[in-house]
Amino acid sequence: MEILYEDAVVISQGEKPGEPTLITVNCPDKAGLCCDLCRVILLFGLSICKGDGQTDGKWCYIVFWVVGKPSTRWNLLKQRLLEVCPSYFSTSEIDYYKPENQQPRPPDVFLLMFWCSCDYEGLLHDVTEVLCELELTIKRVKVSTTPDGRVMDLFYITDTRELLGTKMRQEETIHCLKNVLGKALISCEIELAGPEFTACSQGSSFLPSAITEDMIIISRFPTDASSPIEKETVKWTCS
Repeated sequence: MEILYEDAVVISQGEKPGEPTLITVNCPDKAGLCCDLCRVILLFGLSICKGDGQTDGKWCYIVFWVVGKPSTRWNLLKQRLLEVCPSYFSTSEIDYYKPENQQPRPPDVFLLMFWCSCDYEGLLHDVTEVLCELELTIKRVKVSTTPDGRVMDLFYITDTRELLGTKMRQEETIHCLKNVLGKALISCEIELAGPEFTACSQGSSFLPSAITEDMIIISRFPTDASSPIEKETVKWTCS
């Protein structure tokens, strides 16, 4: 049995308002496949009403009835479901030319650092929601506040798409944060987490000296957005 890889996952919207969406998966079987599919579906904020599946030990046919919301990104959901499905070639005699016992390389950890002019209720929720929608995984968070009420947040993140090292992906992330934080956002930077930042992310309650020095300098700036000093310090770093 052979099907096009793109057709391994088919998403069909309900014919009437309120009817659940039908997700069908037809691909080679593997241990834990159904759990992986459910995890992806739930991560997209969907509710699974019912499920059914059949397998002959090699191929499987799985059906999910799910309820979504207007903002559900169905095309992206299909792509993520395809990524957890074994391909046709995994059950054929074609060799992937992978060395035996090769361990997957751990994803790069990036430091997302941004300043806000003030704290407000729900700030972390808003930022977390943006990062989740961008498929960025949060490893650790550190929040610091200056005496004048400004906030600096450090997010240690990895990218599910493994593209955060590119300028385009970083600009997309910063743009989405600017949209949700608005005028409260002063500056935002993304960089590969180096040894100093990695040590900070592994349990230390103290910030690296480079960051604390920046906090002291920025905290001295006036909060008036018209200040020439303020304008010079607002940099959207995408290096």
